[in-house]
Amino acid sequence: MKPNRAGLVGLLYAMPALLFVAALVIYPLGQLFYTSLTSTSLLGGGKFIGLGNYEKAFNDSTFWSALGFTLKYTLFITPVLMGGGFLLALLTWQNTRLKQFTRGVIFMPWVIGLATSSLLWYWLFDHRVGPINKILVDLNLIEAPLAWFTDAELGLWAVIISVTWKVIGFGTILFVAAIQSIDGEITEASMIDGASYWQRVRRIILPLSTRSILLTTLISVVGSMVAFDQFYIMTQGGPKTDTFTSVYWMYQNSFIYFKLGYGSALAIILTVIIFIGAATQVALTRPRGTE
Repeated sequence: MKPNRAGLVGLLYAMPALLFVAALVIYPLGQLFYTSLTSTSLLGGGKFIGLGNYEKAFNDSTFWSALGFTLKYTLFITPVLMGGGFLLALLTWQNTRLKQFTRGVIFMPWVIGLATSSLLWYWLFDHRVGPINKILVDLNLIEAPLAWFTDAELGLWAVIISVTWKVIGFGTILFVAAIQSIDGEITEASMIDGASYWQRVRRIILPLSTRSILLTTLISVVGSMVAFDQFYIMTQGGPKTDTFTSVYWMYQNSFIYFKLGYGSALAIILTVIIFIGAATQVALTRPRGTE
């Protein structure tokens, strides 16, 4: 009886969290899935159509093009955030006043809203009044101001630069915490044995930072796969639909074309893709010998 009573007490303690998850995660997902099986319009009305929206999605070239662009954006920005964050952590992990201040400066953009950050960088890249074009012209790197948001490739890199500035501090702080948690005796012993700085990084810091690297990668990948605000504000999905992300196309169908049922189906498909990708990543990066 004692184990059962202990389990019941544990369940009671966990009940508030379980109710929270049920109300704000499980129920909305269930409602989303049901809506995806209907022709519901944002203006009202609709009927049950089964898998019709999913069949339409698999034949929707714009959706697959947007998904491909989203994957491209994810593959570009994730190494930038990971590599840049780790290098900044290596430069600032010691607790000197200067490096603590530097960490604070690097992390500061994280507290700014993504929409605010995107508006700021939209102005900075503006080909008429933005200072970035002026600086590039003055340095003779370009001959004339670039219209960053009328070209899909330039627009993509403008977004990557803006998001990197905004987000890289978060990964830096996680990596700093991982490096600072390493037992100092290990690094001291390696120095006595004659290990160079980069040997210590490769053989000690990187292996002992695996969990932080996995966590940061997951956050970066999932965040990039659901990217919307930065593209909505900076490129408006253009030119044409060349910088449509998956969520942007979802938004267009749900709130511009009022096809809420179809938008819900796209959301379910994207959720499944992200879940499979995240589970695969965790499985491939799990340390050997763990259960």
